[in-house]
Amino acid sequence: MKGLSEREYPADIVIWPIQFTQTSNNLEILYNSIDKSKNIIKKFLMDSGVEESEISLSTPSIVDKSAQNYGGNNPSQFRFTSRQTVTVYSKKVDLIRSLMNKLSSLGKKGIVFSGNDYDNRTEFIFSKLNSIKPEMIQEATTKAREVAQKFAEDSNSELGKIKRAYQGQFSIYPRDRNNPHIKKIRVVSTVEYYLSD
Repeated sequence: MKGLSEREYPADIVIWPIQFTQTSNNLEILYNSIDKSKNIIKKFLMDSGVEESEISLSTPSIVDKSAQNYGGNNPSQFRFTSRQTVTVYSKKVDLIRSLMNKLSSLGKKGIVFSGNDYDNRTEFIFSKLNSIKPEMIQEATTKAREVAQKFAEDSNSELGKIKRAYQGQFSIYPRDRNNPHIKKIRVVSTVEYYLSD
């Protein structure tokens, strides 16, 4: 018989990559623009309550389009393109979620955000699984026994001792597409019992 335990918990860690791009025909100007954008983003985050220790920066990735062979007869308007990511790793999930909606206001300061690709998706993590495991396993096992007891009653049998028991894997996934910060956690226990007439 199978017993299910399923619960919902809010994520307690968020990893938020903020990727921005800059373009220029002059490498020095490009690096200055990168620094300016990076500092504006950091100031926005820190003024909003994010600790400096929760912010990390990737090395800028710079592409020289004139050094690439493709493009044909339509040269790019800008020779250099850069990409850099500011990543926030925080336990202040609600704060970060509210800031995600306000980030576009920095577009007025000339910052062009990129991202929506798989590598730059915000991750919400539930890290307290070990603290809820025993209770959920007990609940799943109790439900398996209730199902077995009902089966025994319906078949005019006596429920005996456990013959075999399997604890399934815990799974953690977003509650739904629009609420990735709420995690659904589930485990299924399979318990085989002896029955006697």
